[in-house]
Amino acid sequence: MSSIPSSIPSSQKVVLFNKTGGPEVLEYVDFAIPKIADNELLIKNRYAGINYIEGYFRTGLYPAKTPYVLGREATGVVVRVGSAVKGFQQGDKVTYLSGSTFAQYTKYPAVGNLIKLDAKADDEKMKLYSASLIQGLTALTFINEAYNVQPDDYILVTAAAGGVGLILDQLLSKQKKAHVIAIASTDAKLQKAKEAGAEYLLNSSKLSQDQLVAKIMEFTKNKGVSASFDSVGKDTAELSLAVLARKGTFVSFGNSSGAVPPLNISRLAKKNLKVLRPLLFGYIAEPEEFRYYLQKLFDLIDNKQLNISIYKVYPLSEYKTAVKELEGRKTSGKLLLEIPQ
Repeated sequence: MSSIPSSIPSSQKVVLFNKTGGPEVLEYVDFAIPKIADNELLIKNRYAGINYIEGYFRTGLYPAKTPYVLGREATGVVVRVGSAVKGFQQGDKVTYLSGSTFAQYTKYPAVGNLIKLDAKADDEKMKLYSASLIQGLTALTFINEAYNVQPDDYILVTAAAGGVGLILDQLLSKQKKAHVIAIASTDAKLQKAKEAGAEYLLNSSKLSQDQLVAKIMEFTKNKGVSASFDSVGKDTAELSLAVLARKGTFVSFGNSSGAVPPLNISRLAKKNLKVLRPLLFGYIAEPEEFRYYLQKLFDLIDNKQLNISIYKVYPLSEYKTAVKELEGRKTSGKLLLEIPQ
């Protein structure tokens, strides 16, 4: 477990990019440690979670000012406290959502998407919390707010063996008592989805889109699904729209295959469909919202009602390798970075 350094150096190791492109633009370099304001904390990171969104900034799908230090979530230890900060002190273990977490040190306001952990939280617990923040909160907020899933709903989950997918499989089947239709690209991934609670399994590498539609309509007795939670984007958007039931909801929240093409809104009228492109942060913008959902998430994890599958922990210096495996669809579950201490 990391400890408070006797002195903090002037530079740190980070992962960043200076121009958009593929994994080749990523750099592991020395970078200045940020100075904190009176209302901020300086956190020495221990683990940081890897998410697809980093790739959206790197490729230019989402705009970013360069040099851009990657990362969206982490756990670590407070090493400096601004003079106006109350409720935190050096040595506090914290978990938080922020940019620039693929770094040894990150500064962050003492209020916001940050919470103090139990002082007894060990290294394994911090690893587990790092692996669950964005993906766990995404799944938990989406099934309650993007579409409030009801018992016996039929729900489609694309990329059902990914980090968010495996959490959705569990929450939908065990907490919401819904019927999960899982799509993944290999039988091995589908087996993971099944173990997580998926009831119906579809291999997208073996079935055409027409065959997938036919199977989903068969599973739902030709009614369609109440909602599709679709993180794939371009390759599955048409499928999601085709299999929605009357008054169904298309929750499009990822672009792993590319951005969803423009949609003619009149297409929704025939079945009174709803389409959302939600972001997690829109549901946890207020500190009390963040604390509410984070407490629910950690309770599920601590009570063994939710299993967080960690695929692999990479050293920060090997983020480029992790990206290639993630974007090559060679992984399932969560990928983490271990930050050098």
